[in-house]
Amino acid sequence: MSVADLPLFSVLKSRMRWLEERQKLLAENVANADTPRYRTRDLKQLDFNAELNATAQVRLAATAPGHMAAPAGETSAHPQGPRGGFETKPSGNAVVLEEEMMKVAQAQMDHQTVTSLYARGLAMLKTAIGKN
Repeated sequence: MSVADLPLFSVLKSRMRWLEERQKLLAENVANADTPRYRTRDLKQLDFNAELNATAQVRLAATAPGHMAAPAGETSAHPQGPRGGFETKPSGNAVVLEEEMMKVAQAQMDHQTVTSLYARGLAMLKTAIGKN
């Protein structure tokens, strides 16, 4: 069994792939900031809980009668509604560079976080098998 087959690492790997694809789309948005009738594109947000449940098959267990059960179907404490305030230029272009650069910066921070988690997971495995 390779490290990539472990549930945590496969979820982190899929997150990295998602962030890579999102970064490509955001770069295309910025590159087409002056293209007439160009609309911004973005990827659907990756649901970490769904990915983790599909990969790891980890479920909460009520081991005592006093334990509370997890609400069925609850995925996020803060659902995101539709955003407003999009700007469209007279040429029909809907790219707002400030918003796109904020998304690029967020994607970069997310990638650094995932990379750090991956490295720490590997370090934990090395410690567990006794290799420093």
